[in-house]
Amino acid sequence: MEVNVQEINGHWDYGYSLDKHVLSSVCTGHNQWGHPTFNTTRSNAGEALYQLKYRSDFNQIETIANQLYLSLPAQIRTTCLVIPMPPSKTRPRQPVIELAQKLAEKLNVPCVEDLLVKTKDTPQMKDIDGRDAKIETLMGAFSINDKLGEGKFDVLIVDDLFDTGSSLEAATNMLRTYGKVRNVFVATATRKN
Repeated sequence: MEVNVQEINGHWDYGYSLDKHVLSSVCTGHNQWGHPTFNTTRSNAGEALYQLKYRSDFNQIETIANQLYLSLPAQIRTTCLVIPMPPSKTRPRQPVIELAQKLAEKLNVPCVEDLLVKTKDTPQMKDIDGRDAKIETLMGAFSINDKLGEGKFDVLIVDDLFDTGSSLEAATNMLRTYGKVRNVFVATATRKN
């Protein structure tokens, strides 16, 4: 997979994203219901993520996880465990959870799916306009399930798409309250810009 890895900045210690999600999108008209239609060109990572999330092609898990592993920056090599970003939409199979599990397998570290827990329902962040509105929506949305043994752990949060970073910052802030977390790292398949 050809990617354009970029560092993503936030309250975490280090984060990276494989590539932009969309490279270009041109309105081509409207469908029979009056909704706009687009000719969209995605990056390789963006197309793989699109096929996974919106076409239920779970074969893309291996492709994306492998590229996340191959692109893993040296700053994140101390990761002790992987945690998926808690999903905001209920699905029979959760792409982000399966992606985190596969990346953890490749890193030979545990994936702890219920360390970071979503405590209230929130809409998908892509459906909320503005960073401030997203942060307000996420206040108090996470808690920690104390299930780690003794010690200090470097954790890697895996998410699908990085937009404003508000979800990842809320998750990072919650993890920083947990005395067993030393460093928080972030990895996403794609980014909006």
